[in-house]
Amino acid sequence: MTETPRTDARKLRKLDFDLSNYFSNTIIPQLFVDADLILRIFTPPAMKQFSLTYDHVGMKITDIKDNLRYPYVVEDIQDVIVNTNRNLEKEVQTTDGRWFQMNIVPYIEHEQDVINGVIITFVDITKRLKALRELEKLNSQYETLKYALSHDIRQPISTITLIADGLSMAYEKNDTRQFKKWIHTLKESSKSLDAMVEDFASGKVEENGEFSEETALNIEEICYDILTALKGDIREKKIKISTDLRVKEITFPRSSLRSVFYNLIYNAVKFSDPKKNSEIKISTAEVKGFVILCVQDNGLGIALKDQRRVFKKSSRLSEKIQGTGMGLYVVKKMIEENKGRIKLESTEGEGATFSVFFKSRSDLAV
Repeated sequence: MTETPRTDARKLRKLDFDLSNYFSNTIIPQLFVDADLILRIFTPPAMKQFSLTYDHVGMKITDIKDNLRYPYVVEDIQDVIVNTNRNLEKEVQTTDGRWFQMNIVPYIEHEQDVINGVIITFVDITKRLKALRELEKLNSQYETLKYALSHDIRQPISTITLIADGLSMAYEKNDTRQFKKWIHTLKESSKSLDAMVEDFASGKVEENGEFSEETALNIEEICYDILTALKGDIREKKIKISTDLRVKEITFPRSSLRSVFYNLIYNAVKFSDPKKNSEIKISTAEVKGFVILCVQDNGLGIALKDQRRVFKKSSRLSEKIQGTGMGLYVVKKMIEENKGRIKLESTEGEGATFSVFFKSRSDLAV
């Protein structure tokens, strides 16, 4: 039995009704744009991506205002229409800050085997991207802590090795007084090493992936611990240490603050000039919403051409001086991850000043 024109019209109306019913009831933002770039139908959620009303049906998509921070939607539609069998996926952001995966797929009329437009679908990926970024941030923080621990622990281990040599020599000479002195130094170094490990192990991570160890820390105590740990090197190089800690507390993760202090002071000790009466000045002050820590020395200094390179990973300026090239890289990452910054001023042969800008406690509370 052949189908009459009336039967064909009835089927066409039913197909049109089914399509309209689908677009009216789906919760996914979708648009059907034909090959002439005319908007034929859309789902109600798509009104958020485009400033749509039902009066826009039948208008060119180029004449309809969108709420996307992506100016190439029309070009992408045309590209999919021209390049058959090509689907396009793109992450786009709306003006309200949400992220969507935009999929543009060709609308094919199979009987005639022609592309008569595209279906544009928007899938909300805001939560997924946020979770990925938080995970990346967490991984970065762990990576920084790992580098910091592996770097900072080298000096205490080196000190214990020297103490072991001293104990051995005192034992061979039967020098009880010197032996007791080395034992006392060993206990002090062990305490410093234990404090370092405790600081790194104390960092807790909350459910949202943020570190919860940030607290107000006593700068004098941390500075004293670092100077005690470096006492052997300071004495050996006859370095004069002076402090002017006008600000007594900094709000910062404890393990990170200890690592910042340790690396800056240790570098000042390590790069002291043996031809001078070496001096290191450690100071803090509060200026314009920042607590500024300055570590100033009159050591070898850093040439202008090398001053940016010192903060790069595994960057070493001299093969003659022992080191891994990780210290200042770790310091910079820790500071920037906690909304601070670091500044270097140096003249080769005259010394260096490292200034660390920490957000003050009042600013962090805002």
